[in-house]
Amino acid sequence: MFGSLHTLIPAAPVLSNIKPEDIPLPTPINFPGCYPKVQDDSDQHQADSAPSGRAQKPVTKLLQSIVRPTDLSISHLEALGVQVIPDSTPEELIPDPSFIPDFAAWDALSSEEAHLKNESTRKRLNNGALSPGCQTYLDRKRELSIANDAAYRTVRRLPAPKGQPQARLGNAYEFYRHLELFTGFWDDTSKPPPPEPKPDEAPTSETTKDANDDAKEKEDDPNTPKEAEYFRTCSGDKMPPDYRGGMVTAFLKLVAYDFGCNVSTPRVEPRLLLTTNVSSPRSRSSYFTSGCTFLFRSPTTREAARAGIVEGPLAAVSARHTTSFSSTPSTDRESLLDLSRELISALITAQHRAREGKTEKRIGENAWWATKPRWGGGPGGPIGREIEAQSAKSSSDVILGDKDAPPPPPPPPPPPPPPTVSPSPVPSSSPAPPSITPSTSSLVRRPYSSLSPSSSRGSSSSGSSSKRLKTKSSSKDGKQNPIYDAYRRVQPPNPTWDKKAKYSAIGRVKTADYDDIFVISGLFHHISVVRVRVPTRLLEVLEGNLNDIDKRGGRSWGKLEVRRSPWFDFFKEEERIKAVQLLWGVMAWLMREETTAEQGGGDVVMSG
Repeated sequence: MFGSLHTLIPAAPVLSNIKPEDIPLPTPINFPGCYPKVQDDSDQHQADSAPSGRAQKPVTKLLQSIVRPTDLSISHLEALGVQVIPDSTPEELIPDPSFIPDFAAWDALSSEEAHLKNESTRKRLNNGALSPGCQTYLDRKRELSIANDAAYRTVRRLPAPKGQPQARLGNAYEFYRHLELFTGFWDDTSKPPPPEPKPDEAPTSETTKDANDDAKEKEDDPNTPKEAEYFRTCSGDKMPPDYRGGMVTAFLKLVAYDFGCNVSTPRVEPRLLLTTNVSSPRSRSSYFTSGCTFLFRSPTTREAARAGIVEGPLAAVSARHTTSFSSTPSTDRESLLDLSRELISALITAQHRAREGKTEKRIGENAWWATKPRWGGGPGGPIGREIEAQSAKSSSDVILGDKDAPPPPPPPPPPPPPPTVSPSPVPSSSPAPPSITPSTSSLVRRPYSSLSPSSSRGSSSSGSSSKRLKTKSSSKDGKQNPIYDAYRRVQPPNPTWDKKAKYSAIGRVKTADYDDIFVISGLFHHISVVRVRVPTRLLEVLEGNLNDIDKRGGRSWGKLEVRRSPWFDFFKEEERIKAVQLLWGVMAWLMREETTAEQGGGDVVMSG
C-alpha cells in the first residue's frame, strides 16, 4: 500500500551512477548589488519639479511607460526615491528593538530551566493567544542544529550509522526535505571544499600504490561501514523554481506557525495597481504582476479556518530563480531587475494592507468603455466559427473539424414486420370461436407492444439522449458560446480583491504616516529579510491622487527607504539559527498586542 511513497522524495544520485567528468561546473554565487541612494535633505521632500536629467512627468506615468523588462532603468527607482541600506542588523530592521528577545540568555538555559521560565517569556499577541517562549526557541534551535548528512539519512529513510542514533527532525522535517533536494544542484557549503591538487605535488607511483592498498583494506574489512556518497550532479541554474519557493516557505513556517500565522498562495493574482490622475478625464489605469506569496494571520475560529478566511497580509514572500548576477554591480542589469521585483512585492503588500475598512472600486466601474455597447449599440454580426457555421447551413455543407457542431442525429429505427395470419378452414359443424377478452387481446398484441420493460427503458433513454442532443446543439449555438459571450459582454475587468481575505494592516503603527513592509527574499540557497518603509502619501500617488508637486515629477512623499539584512545560507547551521532569530523578532513585532498609546493616538518612539 505504501510501497510507492519513496518515489515522492527523489534522492540525490549516487557516486557510482555518474562519471565525475560529466558533472557541470558549479553556478557562481554573486548576490545582487543594486544600492541606489537619494539625497536625504529637506529640499528634496518639497521639490517642485523633477531632478535635472529626468523628464518632468508624474511617477505613475513614468512607471506605466515600462512595457518590457529592458525598459527599466535606474531613473525609475530614482523617481520613486529608493534608497537601499544593505547589511542591516536586526536592531536596525525591526522598528522597536525591544521586541527582540535576549537570545543569548535563552541559549544559556538548560532544558529544565527553559521549562520553568517558558511561561514568563511568552507575551500576549494581537490574536488573543500567547507568543512562543524560550522552550519553543530551543526546540527550533536543536532541530536546525542537526548535521545535514544525518538529516538527509532520515529524509531518505536510511538507517543511521552503526553506533549513532537516528536523527529526529521534528518540525524541521519539511525544511530538510527541501534542503535535500538542493543537494543535487548546489554544493553543500557546510562541508570544507575539496583540496585542489598542487602541480608540484603530483602523486608518485609509490603513494598511489599505498593509497590503493589502504582503500582495498578498508573495502575488505567487514567492520568498515559502506555508505553511498551523494553529491551535486547539475548546476544551480537548472534547479526548478518551485524548489526554492518551497524551501523559503518551509523555513518561514518554522517560526510563523507558533505565532498563529501561515504562508498562503494568493487566490487572486497579485497586482500593483497604477493610475495616472483620477481627476483627469483621460486617466489611465494599469498594473504590474508579481509571483510573490503572502504571510497571513490565521483565523481563531474553526469555521473561518475551514472557509479559507485569511487576515492580513503581514509580509510578502518572494523567491526568485535568477542566478546570473554579475560580479561588478555597476554594470549588472539583473540586480536592477531583482530589486524591482522586491519593491513590487512590497508595494503590492502595502496596497493590500491599506484596504482595511474600504470597499473595492473596480477598474473601469461606470466608465464608458465598460458600460456602453460596442458597434454603436448595434447587435453585431457573427464572429469566428459562427460565420463558417452560418455559411455551412445555407449551403448544406459540413465544416470539417468543427468541434462546436452537434453530432449527426441517429438513424430512424426499422419499421416492424407486418403480422402474418394463417387462414384455417372452419367447418360448418364446429362450434363458434370464443370471444376475445381485452386481456387476451393485449396478450395477442404483446409482441408488438411498446410497453415492455426493455422497450420502455430504450424509449426513455432515447428520449433523454435526444433531449441532451437538443440541449447540446442549442448550447453550441453561436450566441450561447461562452467564448463569444465573453467577447460580446461589456463589463469592467475581473475583481482584484480576494473575497475570503480580511485585509488589515496588522502590526502597523496607527499614528505613523508610513507602513513598514517586510519581504522574505530568497535567492540561490540563501534567505534575507527586507524592510521597505512605504509612505502613505506614495500609496495615494499610485492611486492617482496627485498634487502640483507630483504632476511636475517631484516626490511629495520623500523617499522609499529599503533596509536589507545579510544573506543567510541554508546549508550552514549557524546562519540558519541567525535567520530564525531575525524572523522571530519580525513576527514578535508584527503580532504584538496594540498598546494604549497606539490605540489612543499617543506618541510612539520608533527607531530605524
